[in-house]
Amino acid sequence: MDESVFRDWDSFYVIIGSAAAGLIGLLFIVVTLTASFERERVMRAIDIYTTPVAVHFALVLTTCAIAMVPRLPLAATAALFGLCAIVGFFNAVKSCIGIHQGIPGGERSHWSDLWLYGVVPAALYLGLAGAALGLLTHAAWALLTTAAVVLALLLAAIRNAWDLVTYMAPRAKDRAG
Repeated sequence: MDESVFRDWDSFYVIIGSAAAGLIGLLFIVVTLTASFERERVMRAIDIYTTPVAVHFALVLTTCAIAMVPRLPLAATAALFGLCAIVGFFNAVKSCIGIHQGIPGGERSHWSDLWLYGVVPAALYLGLAGAALGLLTHAAWALLTTAAVVLALLLAAIRNAWDLVTYMAPRAKDRAG
């Protein structure tokens, strides 16, 4: 593997990064659905559910941007991917803890929330860390693993954003009406 290891992947990372950036913007719109809810509960729910999704989108965007930096040494690329993996992993763990503790005065989380908002992203970030180590050792599988993990993170974040919208939109309409 040479220093321009992602040269042939530019279209992939531009598409995935652009999607993540656009979805970050749409997530801001989703937050407006909470305008009619009790502020304390909303802030706790945002901390547990919405912020982690925004962080996933931001880390997908960041990973894609790192992959596209011209002439970035492979060791620096791997280190930055590793840093993204660490930030993402702790974000997912924080989400797991928050979901387990619940929202005071709120309804119980669905059983899938812990898995899909916390455990699955945490596992994907461990995969990104593994891909970063693979890049350092020039492993042939590292490029495909990085791409697969970044795509899976984007899809997981899209799934979770959709879950948020389908949960909040009907409730916002009921409160407004």
